[in-house]
Amino acid sequence: MIRFYFHPTPNPLKVALFLAETGLPFELLPVDTRKGEQHLPAFRAINPNGKLPAIVDTDGPGGAEARVFDSTAILLYLAEKTGQLLGTPADRPELLSWLMFIATGIGPYSGQAVHFQRAAPEPLPYAINRYRREAERHYAVLDAHLAGREFIVGADYTIADISAWGWIDRANFVLGGDAPLAPFPELQRWFRAIDARPAVTRARAIGADHAFKTEIDEDARRALYPSNYPAQA
Repeated sequence: MIRFYFHPTPNPLKVALFLAETGLPFELLPVDTRKGEQHLPAFRAINPNGKLPAIVDTDGPGGAEARVFDSTAILLYLAEKTGQLLGTPADRPELLSWLMFIATGIGPYSGQAVHFQRAAPEPLPYAINRYRREAERHYAVLDAHLAGREFIVGADYTIADISAWGWIDRANFVLGGDAPLAPFPELQRWFRAIDARPAVTRARAIGADHAFKTEIDEDARRALYPSNYPAQA
């Protein structure tokens, strides 16, 4: 059984989509980040970095419990555990390369673009421009790669597509506007095809019945951005 620590944000949704695609049994454990539950000792024992997602596999290597944190690590772990959505052995170099491109580029730059446009206490034009432009640059790289391709890696749908979907799904928050993918026609075509998969509907329903905190008050800001505040004695 997979214990899945979840909040409805891009990185946990990647894992939700993998689970929805494969039908792997799991127990959902909501972690409300705006309430600061990611900082509780019980969760820090699962992910010392205090971020979502994380999993515990109760039947890990050798039959022992295994924790895995970070969405890319989880996708790789679960794909290798199940033998699903990995592509072919010949795809492995490309698979790893694009997974890391997403993990170190699209994800962080998209997250910072959203933060400085929507959550920073004051507008910082340099930061807004820097992160939006870098997000756009990464989109352009992926757009060029997808020309003539149905999927990111090889001939089949893989965890690279799942990983990219998680953040491209939030393009309107990252880039703004009504049609943020319009300048990236190949990426837009790819995204529409992935987003139309039946498993995406199932993934979006995961955790939908849990009442996560929605307001961003001072307590939520301290929970989400603790490094902005003096360390507590």
